Amino acid sequence: MSARNEPAITADSNALTDDSVREYLKNHSDFLQRHPDMLDFLHVNHASGSAVSLVEKQVSVLRERNTEMRQRLNALTANARSNDKLYEQTRHLVLALLEAESVPALCAAYRLAMQADFDVEHTSIILFGDPASAPDGVRVVHAEAAQAAVGALLRGRKAVCGPLRREELDFLFEGAGSVGSAAVMPLLGEEELGVIAVGSSDAHHYTSTMGTLFLQHIAEVLVRLLPRLEAPARA
Repeated sequence: MSARNEPAITADSNALTDDSVREYLKNHSDFLQRHPDMLDFLHVNHASGSAVSLVEKQVSVLRERNTEMRQRLNALTANARSNDKLYEQTRHLVLALLEAESVPALCAAYRLAMQADFDVEHTSIILFGDPASAPDGVRVVHAEAAQAAVGALLRGRKAVCGPLRREELDFLFEGAGSVGSAAVMPLLGEEELGVIAVGSSDAHHYTSTMGTLFLQHIAEVLVRLLPRLEAPARA
């Protein structure tokens, strides 16, 4: 790069001020490129008060940025791996549900995948209908009984997460022992089909701020499959 025509700078140091030097460098931004030897004479004080050259300061800043970017990249990579694993687990679960040829097989596939693949401590699927006609391995309750026990959890079309009331947890996870928190999703199609839930003995495991997209997705699959199978008689 050719040098620009630069105004002569008087040798009288009294003629130079901080503002004049600052203004000169602003108007000649390539000055340090044309005079790289000057970098060794420029110093920037650390917070500790010690002085280093501008080059050292730039290297320090770049090193800090590099560390920050590496940490971000590691976090993105870990998140991507977690998402890949969740996708594969979800795909296997959906395929298992699609292959079920009966309501008991459907419920068994759901419970097995949640416990074995997703490492869920407690899992539950409850269908609404006449308990007297419930197939083996399927928990069926009257819709009215479910409304009386967990009606507040069934009003919306979204999952509810958190440390639920003890009577709600006892209803959802019958005979499961101590469950501290849960995520609950109603199975709502053209009518109320039932409810699914996952639980943990840790009261802080499921919270109101956690994502529920996965549970909603599984509920949507179940809602589409249940009417095609031999569902229990409705109450």
